[in-house]
Amino acid sequence: MANVAIIELDRNCAKTVEEIVKLERKIFPKHESLASFFHDELRKKNSGLLYLQVDGELAGYVMYSWPSSLYASITKLAVKEQRRKQGHGEALLKAAIQKCRTRKVSRIMLHVDPLRTPALNLYKKHGFQVDSLIEGYYSSDRNAYRMYLDFDSS
Repeated sequence: MANVAIIELDRNCAKTVEEIVKLERKIFPKHESLASFFHDELRKKNSGLLYLQVDGELAGYVMYSWPSSLYASITKLAVKEQRRKQGHGEALLKAAIQKCRTRKVSRIMLHVDPLRTPALNLYKKHGFQVDSLIEGYYSSDRNAYRMYLDFDSS
């Protein structure tokens, strides 16, 4: 049985950061990738990154931020292609939701390509709702759904 762990990124662990940047470059098109300014994103005090290891190897990560006390944003969620359909994306999403909850925000927002059906279904499964379609969000011919998850105020 595989040894799976979700770990909060130690910003001083250069080797892990470089592995994540490599994965970022591999998964996302250049114009969507944060790889070129990944280090800047990680320096922000209001952001976090969790990564998932399977048997000591990086399998995926989720990046989130809380730009205000009202809401948080999941900015990236990525799983290596050979590690997909094994529940790793769901585990990362759940962990990020929990981290955002600790910030006492009332909403989490994210953007997703409507054509990425597995991602869209994952978000819906965890209570995210489509807010609106943003035309040309990723590129002139690629749109995004803006989605949100509201927390009870009780």
